[in-house]
Amino acid sequence: MHTMWKGTISFGLVNIPVKMHAATQNNDVKLRQLHKECQSPIKYEKVCPVCDREIGNDEIVKAYEYAKNKFVVLDEEDLQALQKEQTDKAVEIIDFVKLEEIDPIYFEKSYYLSPNEGGTKAYALLRTALNDTGKIGIARMMIRSKEQMAVIRIYENTLVVETIHYPDEVRNVSEVPNVPEEIQTGKKELDTAKLLIDQLTTTFDPEKYQDEYRIALLERIEEKKNNDETATAAEAVKPTPDNVTDLMAALQASIDKAKKEKPKPKQPKPKSKKAKAKPKKTAEG
Repeated sequence: MHTMWKGTISFGLVNIPVKMHAATQNNDVKLRQLHKECQSPIKYEKVCPVCDREIGNDEIVKAYEYAKNKFVVLDEEDLQALQKEQTDKAVEIIDFVKLEEIDPIYFEKSYYLSPNEGGTKAYALLRTALNDTGKIGIARMMIRSKEQMAVIRIYENTLVVETIHYPDEVRNVSEVPNVPEEIQTGKKELDTAKLLIDQLTTTFDPEKYQDEYRIALLERIEEKKNNDETATAAEAVKPTPDNVTDLMAALQASIDKAKKEKPKPKQPKPKSKKAKAKPKKTAEG
């Protein structure tokens, strides 16, 4: 299993070297977007609307927009320094609480923890202590350039980190529109609803649930592939130069070059005010 983070979990004077691994994966079927006419994949380019050209990653900087079209530019050195400052800190468990005290709306993503070198005994100690007390740990940690609140708990004999949202990241429920106030319901309707809930109540077994849409989509894709209902992207063809345009450009360039190279006409020398007298011709001449 790929290790995505190494660090230290600490509570009190106990330090646990650990490795972190992704506990979940996204199995969504990823669909590409093609040009309907030629079946070629669509490209998404980063283009500057002012310079009207594609921009490379080395030309891009990060900034915070504090007002419309007003930015504070953050240098990469600033960001890296802040991230390193937080990453170098150990993940410290600051509180212990009961799991049922945290509403599921706060939970974000799960990660498995395994002991790093020399951390097996301390890892087992924390796991046993959490199991015996029925508590979970609340900690802060740095993941992917973001400081996260996290829960450390046990899942099937393995320590798990559950990143959780900060309170200001959970929207106020009072902003949800059209939520009805307390409405008096009829006894018959309520009894029927409760009876239905009782009939559908069971023990949670995650294996019985599956993504039916994803399964159906994969089956449909396989069916179309077997029936040769496939498409091949056309080869990208470089545009042929427009001869007329190129000719005009060449002519204009020649004219511009000729203007630069054409020698300037010599200015006639001004005549002297005192003209020399020509000798008179004699009869002998």
